[in-house]
Amino acid sequence: MNANPTPADLLHSALAADPARPLVTFYDDATGERVELSVATFANWVAKTANLLQGDLAAEPGDRLALLLPAHWQTAVWLLACSSVGVVADVGGDPAAADLVVSGPDTLDAARACSGERVALALRPLGGRFPQPVAGFADYAVEVPSQGDRFAPFAPVAPGAPALVVDGAELTGAGIGARALADAAAAGMPQAPRVLSALPYDSWQGLSYGLYAPLAAGGSVVLCRHAELLDADGAAARETSEKITFKAPGPSRS
Repeated sequence: MNANPTPADLLHSALAADPARPLVTFYDDATGERVELSVATFANWVAKTANLLQGDLAAEPGDRLALLLPAHWQTAVWLLACSSVGVVADVGGDPAAADLVVSGPDTLDAARACSGERVALALRPLGGRFPQPVAGFADYAVEVPSQGDRFAPFAPVAPGAPALVVDGAELTGAGIGARALADAAAAGMPQAPRVLSALPYDSWQGLSYGLYAPLAAGGSVVLCRHAELLDADGAAARETSEKITFKAPGPSRS
């Protein structure tokens, strides 16, 4: 691995070490959905999404992408795809100031302010498409399956280039990796942790505990959306069944 690994470097290392192990497990307690992605499956989604970004959407290193998505396994895919291409993921960013926008179903009106390419995600179980086409948007679930399973950037992505904007701060790819490793160490995560996180993806803390720190520490994340709908017995049963070894800070069912 590079001395200053980017998120894409961390994913490549995880793929080389053990492609079959779980990486992202996602629960939506409003729908009952559970999705588990191995390192290999997650990396395949990232490659397809990166190819969509670089090819069909003509995104280039340094372009700004307003990411208007909740904590979700597909959001994690987009974050790693942006890192792979060199596109700056602006979490909750202003679509009007972005080169392109990726939106969930609840933020489509705001996303229309983007004058560049627009992609919409239905966030339905099994990655399903919108029941009806959304005017002015490419449907991610329609566009991504035909993309290639292997990705190679047209131009090298510099570890020191901007990669993420969150909490009003800009981080480089190498900065994300370094900060995630520091978070894992400071929090006392065990080796190869199985992290439970119900934090939203609207802050560095949510992104770190819900994706970057487990990836950097050679572990996996159980990402829970609408976890407040789960009762105490259900929450305890999930921790046991998922073999959780570390819980993200804050209320476990928030």
